[in-house]
Formats: sequence, structure tokens, C-alpha cells
Amino acid sequence: MKRYLCSIIICLVVLLSIGTYYVKVASSASSLPTYTFKTSEGSVKELDPVIVQATLEHPNFYDPLTIESNQTKYERDRPFWSDRNDVQIERLVKEHRSFMRGKDLIDSFYEDDDFLAYASLNREYTQSGKMNAELNIGVLEKKGKDETSFRIDLPHQERIMNAEVRDVQLINSKLQVFTMIDVYSNDDKQTKEIHLYTIDLANEKVVSDKTLVSETFTYPNQVDFEMPVNTSPSKPNNMILFSIMKGVNHQEGDYEEKLKESKLFSYQYDTEKLSTIKGAKKESLNLDIARSGYTDGKNLYAIAFKSGKYQMKTFDISSGALTNDIQLDLAVGKEEANYVAIKNGRVYFLIGSGMGENLTYKPAHLLIADLKTGKTLYKGETVMHAAKKKNEQKTGFSISNLEVK
Repeated sequence: MKRYLCSIIICLVVLLSIGTYYVKVASSASSLPTYTFKTSEGSVKELDPVIVQATLEHPNFYDPLTIESNQTKYERDRPFWSDRNDVQIERLVKEHRSFMRGKDLIDSFYEDDDFLAYASLNREYTQSGKMNAELNIGVLEKKGKDETSFRIDLPHQERIMNAEVRDVQLINSKLQVFTMIDVYSNDDKQTKEIHLYTIDLANEKVVSDKTLVSETFTYPNQVDFEMPVNTSPSKPNNMILFSIMKGVNHQEGDYEEKLKESKLFSYQYDTEKLSTIKGAKKESLNLDIARSGYTDGKNLYAIAFKSGKYQMKTFDISSGALTNDIQLDLAVGKEEANYVAIKNGRVYFLIGSGMGENLTYKPAHLLIADLKTGKTLYKGETVMHAAKKKNEQKTGFSISNLEVK
């Protein structure tokens, strides 16, 4: 009897603790301001897929928040056992909960109308500092709900010090896994490589390990791989862009890029063609444009400035040619941060303040425009609705991310 009584008391304490937590959260959240977008042009329905992550800055602490479908929700309002994922991951979890169990990182997924595939790395270091690495493969056939999963060792894993999956594609019934690798070394030399692993799904084995690029260097020299922001990371893409950035670390602590020695590459999955993009022609795709661009696998979109306004340039990846040039109805300002999302045939452009010490509210400005014509579909700015007027000038508001469903 005492044992049951003890269990009952423990359960009551837990329930009271949870209840107290939510009462405190509810009471404190009710005193916080909320934020919405005030429309100056276009339809408010354009805001439905927009998710803005921001932070309310107090003198001594920060309160993360989300503006979703033009409504404010503070992180403290979420259940304490829940985590917020990338919106694309959240959609996959909602649609394929069983298959998605234990899976994350959107770059590790491939999805088309028939299949959802996944490839990630399981890594474990030995006492000698070397890595034991294996690929964790999963494939879901959507129509029949059939799931296949298996693990296979990476080839030549004794060479691998670190590895990261950056793209997954399904080409001719074989999974292509684009991976960046730091090679293990026992001397001063460092080597970085990009490998393309081809996985035979039927026989559950690696049938090809292709090294696309390999760069060896010694300190103070430095080599890094970069990729444009992928606006559709899990969707079928036949081409991928990446760059090799070279530089040198000076004794004073400064880092100097060597742009003339750096290169921009494209790789076409179906033809297995690796090309160097030189961008020799005027108004053509080049390294500088690609570094700050956004790609959907077919085009690269770059932000430029003209006559005091933002400009969106579209380049065809396969040819490197400029195919579209539109001017957005948004003036270039002095704000510290801007965020861009490209989806649904639209460009979403958000300008707002970054983190700062000045606890003064400044509105964030949002523009939604047609990606082909540049026509403004929505224009507005955030408005703060303070729960307590006396607190209105004692908080800052900073933008941290923009997502679109």
C-alpha cells in the first residue's frame, strides 16, 4: 500500500509542476506585445504561407517568437518537450510520421511524387581519432507505404575525419549522395574533398565512389566549400552548384580571400558532367554572383541594387546566361538584416533590424513579388501591439529568419 501511495504522490507532484509551469507561461506571455503585418498594398492572403522568426529584446533577456499566418506565437508558449523544426521537415513529419521517426536535416532528403528517400551519416570516432562511418539509407514508396531501410559502410572510411551530406537525388533508380569530406591526415597537410556516392537500392550497396574535387593545403592557407542557398533542397534537381574558396590566414588574425584562385563548378547528375563556370561574358553567372545567390536546381537568383532599389536577376545554371532582370518595389535601406525566400513562383523579401543594444522598436518591411514579372503582390510592415503601453519603448525587435510553407 505504501508503494502505491508513494507512486500517487510522485504523479501528483509531476502534474502540479506541469500545471504551475503553464500557469506561469500563460500569465507572463499575456503581458508581452504581439506583432502583425499592416498591409499597404496587395492581398493579406499572401501572408498565409509566411513564417517570420524574430526576437523580442528586453534589457536583460530575449524572448524568441514566430509570426505565422500573421499571428504571433512565443516560444515560451510551446510545450516544453517540443522542438520547432524546419517547416519542410514539419510537413514531412505530418505526412509520413512513421518513416520520419529519427530523421532530420532537409539536405538529407529526396522527394518526388512516388518516393521519399533519405541518406545520412552515422559517425563514430575511434581512440586513434579516425572515424567509423556508415550511410543510413531509407526509402518510402508513397503509394504502397512500403519502407526500406539499411546501413552500409562508407568506402575508404579510414581516410575520413569528418563528412557531411549536402544533397540527395534519385537518378535511374539509384540514390546519389553528394558529400563534403575532411580527409584524415597525420602531418601538416589538410585535404578536403567532395564525393558522390551512388547507392544501388536493390542490392543495398555502394556501387560508385566518385571524387568530384580534391584540394590539399597547409596552414596558413585555407580551403572551404560553399554552395548557394537551395530553395528546394528535397526536390528533384539534375544540377548542383558549388564553389572552392581559397584564402590565407595572416598573423594579425585577418583572413584574406584569394578570389582569383577560387572556382565555381556545376555538376549534372544524369550525364555525370563536371564543369567549371568562368563567367567570362558580361551579365553571365560567375563565382561572385553564385556565392550570395539562391538556386532551385534550374536557375540561380541573385539580389542586386539599381537606382536605390532592390533588383532580382535570374541566371540559367546550365548555360550561365542571364534570363530575367526585374526591379522590386522596395527601397534599399540601412537596416542591418534582410532575408529572401523563393517559392510558389514568388520572391519574398523581408527587411528588418538585427540584434542590437538599442531597445527601440523598428518595423520590419515585407515585399512579395511575382518572380517573373516583378509585380508587387503584397507590401506591408510589422506593427507592435503592446500589452502594456509603458513597456512599448523598452523593447527591441529583431528578425532572425524567414520561411515560406
